[in-house]
Amino acid sequence: MHAKGILLTLELLITCAYYIRTSRTCPFTSNMGFGLDKCDLSIKECSNINFVWASLIVEELVRLGVTYYCIAPGSRSSPLAICATRHPSTNCISCYDERSLAFNALGYARGSRTPAVVITSSGTAVSNLYPAVVEASQGFIPIIILTADRPPELLDCGANQAIDQVNHFGKYVRHFSNLPPPTDQIPSKTVLTTIDSLLYHCNETTGPVHINCQFRDPLHDSPLTWSTDCLTGLDRWLTNKEPYTKYIKPQNFSIGTNCIAMMEVMEIINGASKGILVIGEVCSETDIWGLVTLVRELSWPVVVDVLSGLRIRRVFSSFLENVCFVDHMDHALLSENFASWCKPDVVLQIGGRITSKRVSQFLESCAPNPYILADRHPYRHDPSHVITHRIQCTITEFVSTLCKFYVPKKKATRWTGLLRELNSVIAREIEFQINSETAITEPYIAHKIGEALGADTDTALFIGNSMVIRDMDMYGKGSVNCMKNGVDFAIYEQLGFCGIQVAGNRGASGIDGLLSSAIGFSVGSNKKVLCMVGDVSFLHDTNGLSLLNQKSRRKPITIIVVNNHGGAIFSLLPIANKTEHDILNKFFYTAHDISLSHLCSAHSVKHVLVRSKPELQNALKHCQHEEIDSVIEVASSISSNAEFHCILRQSACQVVNQAMEIIRRGAQSDNEESIMPISRILKAEYASFRIKLSASPTSSEMKDEKYLYREGLILKVTLDDESIGFGEVMPIEIHEESLSDAESQIRFLIQKIKGCKIENFLPLLNGSFSQWIWRNIGIPPSSIFPSVRCGMEMAILNAISAHQKTNLSDLLLGTRRPSNDTNTLEITRDYSTKNIECIEICALVDCDGSPIEVAHFVSNLVEEGFTAVKLKVARGRTPIEDARVIQKIREIVGYKIDIRVDANRRWTFAEAIQFGSIVKEYNLQYIEEPIQPKYDIIKFCEESGLPVALDETIDAIKEDFINHLQEYVHLGIVAIVIKPSRVGGFDNAALIANWAHINGKMAVISSAYESSLSLATYAQFSYFLQIQNQNICKIRNMYFNGGIAHGLGTYKWIKEDILDQGLKICLQPNEEKVRVSMKVVRDFIENFCWGNERILRKVCNSEEIRSCFVKVDDGHSLSCLVRVQEAGSCTNKNKVVFLHGFLGTSEEWILMMKSLSPNIKTISIDLPGHGKSQIKCNSDDTTNQQVLISVELISNLLLNVINKISTDGERVVLVGYSMGARIALQMISNSDKIKGAVIISGSPGLRKESNKRIRHKVDKSRAQMLLSLGLNPFLKSWYSSKLWASLREHPHFDRILQSRTHHDSTEDLAKVLCDSSIGNQRSLWEDLGTWKKPLLIIAGEKDPKFKNISYEMYTEIMKSSNDKTEMEKFSEVVIIQHSGHAIHLENPLSLMHAIRNFLSKLD
Repeated sequence: MHAKGILLTLELLITCAYYIRTSRTCPFTSNMGFGLDKCDLSIKECSNINFVWASLIVEELVRLGVTYYCIAPGSRSSPLAICATRHPSTNCISCYDERSLAFNALGYARGSRTPAVVITSSGTAVSNLYPAVVEASQGFIPIIILTADRPPELLDCGANQAIDQVNHFGKYVRHFSNLPPPTDQIPSKTVLTTIDSLLYHCNETTGPVHINCQFRDPLHDSPLTWSTDCLTGLDRWLTNKEPYTKYIKPQNFSIGTNCIAMMEVMEIINGASKGILVIGEVCSETDIWGLVTLVRELSWPVVVDVLSGLRIRRVFSSFLENVCFVDHMDHALLSENFASWCKPDVVLQIGGRITSKRVSQFLESCAPNPYILADRHPYRHDPSHVITHRIQCTITEFVSTLCKFYVPKKKATRWTGLLRELNSVIAREIEFQINSETAITEPYIAHKIGEALGADTDTALFIGNSMVIRDMDMYGKGSVNCMKNGVDFAIYEQLGFCGIQVAGNRGASGIDGLLSSAIGFSVGSNKKVLCMVGDVSFLHDTNGLSLLNQKSRRKPITIIVVNNHGGAIFSLLPIANKTEHDILNKFFYTAHDISLSHLCSAHSVKHVLVRSKPELQNALKHCQHEEIDSVIEVASSISSNAEFHCILRQSACQVVNQAMEIIRRGAQSDNEESIMPISRILKAEYASFRIKLSASPTSSEMKDEKYLYREGLILKVTLDDESIGFGEVMPIEIHEESLSDAESQIRFLIQKIKGCKIENFLPLLNGSFSQWIWRNIGIPPSSIFPSVRCGMEMAILNAISAHQKTNLSDLLLGTRRPSNDTNTLEITRDYSTKNIECIEICALVDCDGSPIEVAHFVSNLVEEGFTAVKLKVARGRTPIEDARVIQKIREIVGYKIDIRVDANRRWTFAEAIQFGSIVKEYNLQYIEEPIQPKYDIIKFCEESGLPVALDETIDAIKEDFINHLQEYVHLGIVAIVIKPSRVGGFDNAALIANWAHINGKMAVISSAYESSLSLATYAQFSYFLQIQNQNICKIRNMYFNGGIAHGLGTYKWIKEDILDQGLKICLQPNEEKVRVSMKVVRDFIENFCWGNERILRKVCNSEEIRSCFVKVDDGHSLSCLVRVQEAGSCTNKNKVVFLHGFLGTSEEWILMMKSLSPNIKTISIDLPGHGKSQIKCNSDDTTNQQVLISVELISNLLLNVINKISTDGERVVLVGYSMGARIALQMISNSDKIKGAVIISGSPGLRKESNKRIRHKVDKSRAQMLLSLGLNPFLKSWYSSKLWASLREHPHFDRILQSRTHHDSTEDLAKVLCDSSIGNQRSLWEDLGTWKKPLLIIAGEKDPKFKNISYEMYTEIMKSSNDKTEMEKFSEVVIIQHSGHAIHLENPLSLMHAIRNFLSKLD
């Protein structure tokens, strides 16, 4: 496919006998000439003239490509019905309800873009077609209405079943023809030309046509003499297979024939600086593919309607550069700030009308700027009267013209970038709100249907009207990952995404006939169909269920019925607030209690009732995999639906307002577009520090004085305007990572984040950091240790605050301080306290001592002004003894203080119940993590009746927090304790806190014995969460009880802080409670520096890499100049040697080498034929091509390199990836100097000789391709295979490809590929168990082939080992999450952690 190519549906006539439509739909292939060699005989053998004319009508329609017939039972239409069903090339369907039948024809035509025929009898049967005819007319859908009628003598005389059918549908048909009663006195060619003319009008004007056919008796197939003279002139038609009249339409749309007007349009588009592309309803897949090209070429922000085919789309890349889909424009426009800012200078609309009223009103407000509309029909679709340029053409014609004359922008404008990020912010907020809601909601249904569509490329969507289409438009998931392999890589590289065929009856937007239309659409599109309708729409067309049992040439359909027992859309309209409930219920909602299950059962259709989120997911999964029709009924309610829609609107509006405020605050000039990014990271550095505690932390089992000292790291981030932010990393006993582990990641990250752009939206904390980490750093966010990510986010947020001359809490809230009054916030905060800018602190008490001693200690805390205390329990005492402590506190202190207790998961279920039974009457605020993990916390809540808080349970969740948290919505769980350094920073902490607030739980921020730097940051973050909670309560009509005490009481444990003047937390003047003042913490952060005696060492620059060339030879005819790069201490006796894979170089290991180098000497090598390493022949008689550069030869060369650069006593650990892993395994077998190896995505070879021969031929062919095509084309081919599917999703994939071009010799590279083929290599499978050397075997989670190989290798090692226990200590398989074959590029931090653990075991 060319870059500007469009995937077009090809319609080819082969010979003249077959009509073939090759496309992704491909309904069927019909032999249009089947039986036509006997057409002369069959026409002449018709029993009467009625059947002659009926046969002519059907035959001519079939020749014109019309083969789908919807036949209603009736006597007067018998000739037409019988002839249609007897024709070998027709596909006929029947229904007792003409209305359903007509909508079925409509759906077929919508799916296939080919007319369908409806045949009915006379009388009111014709009138029943009216709704479908109106929809077809308004929606530009071609259908052919064949109505039977009484002859003239039976009209207007009281004859039975006779009405006036002439022009019955008025202006809603494009053309009407009233055929006279059949007679042999009228030439039969009149019938043929009538059909040809009507079908031309049907296709040319794209709409319904009506042929009224009058029939006299006999209506059945009984003989009645007729003269064949009426067939005169049909000799040619009777003997060939073509239509009687061919209509030929010249191609009249071109830049030449419309030069002046089109050039004006092109100039407008080229001159736009703030253009918006609006895509309305688009029916055909051909047009959808054309739009994909248009979106890529134009690079404008794209507002997509749900019926465009691109509102829900399959994407082949996690990041689409220069593509900006504004899926949530409707909700963005809820913000007046956004609406007043978003002023496009040009609007280009492609396709039909827009579903969203808000978007339509926004487009109306764009006048008088140019508004260009391109659509296939000539009719005026301009209700706002704003269109300045109207182009009638197909989408492919318009795209072809634009691609010729449009000058693409080199990169996306800030206008586009801003709208992309704003849409991303809204999408994350909507997804969070939808997933946080425990009950199933109608927006959730819309969201999940989008995901279901992405899972199956052979599925299309049909959407009903009223509420469901609006929900899909507003809440459908925009992008569904669908990475393709092999030949589809060309599509991935050029386009990055594709559309999904979506249809709906939006011509007149009625709720009638939707089920029947969806069934017809399934036939026409030749796809599986997901149909989403409301319950009233479903009930309106229950006769359509009878069509499901006629599965001729149709794939299964799954119908999702959102059953809220009435018309929910009225609950969202102003009338709902101004009308009595009884009137609404009866006359608007039309409330009902009809059993959909019984209706389905009556029609033998599978029915599934869904009441929860998991049930919906399972139902969708099972129904899509089963080859039967299904109805999924999703239970909902009108009132809850209205409430949740209101919550979504207000939440989206709030986050947009917050984003707009952050943007304006970050602007550095009067030009409001100068906003993205706000800055870049100039440099990052870190220092280690030590603080001293006054007592051992409660997290430590040891009470030795050495445990009073805590060490950590301070990360310093400097932006390009010299703004500075500090962050703290201090893992303790409760962290899975050690300080050394954390430091290695910090060393890696300070190199990766240098130069990264800092965007305005990072402070929104709704997944913004996770997205930033993936896009900018290119690593999975969950691979960063929680304490490290927390410190990095802290440093960046503090740097942004300094850059914008504000403080962290105001930065997160999106508020500004007026320059004339630095103590007054613009945002209104309704607190009753005297000093609203503060938070309360919960004191922390380690219950050493007797109950009376602990009680007096707590009493002193009350005297100091504390209102809450947390007591550590389950520490050597029995539950009864711990309960006595609580009892004694209440006796001495009373109920002046809230008591929290923390058991840290130490009790058995019985012990916790015993404790709870005693303290139940003492009004605990909550008990934190009372039982061990193996017990059921929900069961404890129910049996004990005590309020429970979660802490370690939350810490154990690594990602996908919301779905995991849904397990804990139980009312007995009243609080979530959140340690930012344990959950992975402020982005995750805010997500968890918001979920807690939504579900009516306390969100308590807790420190983990960090210094005042963290405490000051946590305090501001806690204050931000309190304001957020106030807003959530307002939106959800929940009671807000003011602020809570946060778990920052560890400040009292700090004896020697990181600064001499630590954070001052005390009772403020005129205050009764101990609070943290925001002014105090802001001053502390602003004045923080790291130049004091607590700082142990600073690391400002990353370690320099030493590079050299080492010459080695094979002892015969070949020598090699090998490039070696080295880092780390030269005194270390252990070396780690990194070996890259095919097409790689030593450079790809540099970041990891620098990260490991403080304690380890690391070396990376350009393998022979790669990078800057050179292969030379020692003899003039020998060429490179004559020497076999096998894996064995390379391993010997590299062992020589290692011997030359190593000193006596040094031991080597190899880290080999892919081809480097094969070489490493070979080296182990040849040298005692190798201490062990890490095998990444590697194999010991092929076992079977036949497989070796095949693979060698394949690699030889690849080598020839490399030589003939060159390196760049070869790279595209190499990385298009299934093996690299995961790597292709990487946001830096293009950069990775570019790094593969840095090789001095393509010829040497090709030779290594051929000679070092795994097909040439000796199998090492039998040697694995004989080496007795430690092996760490690593594979990626998304690489099933090498996962299996890894486990097979481990099994072989264990099977051959005599001392299995010893080998199990040092040999293992590790599967790295979020990575495929190229683990070191896709998830380097997790790989580095696995390598460090392996090296620690060896030491």
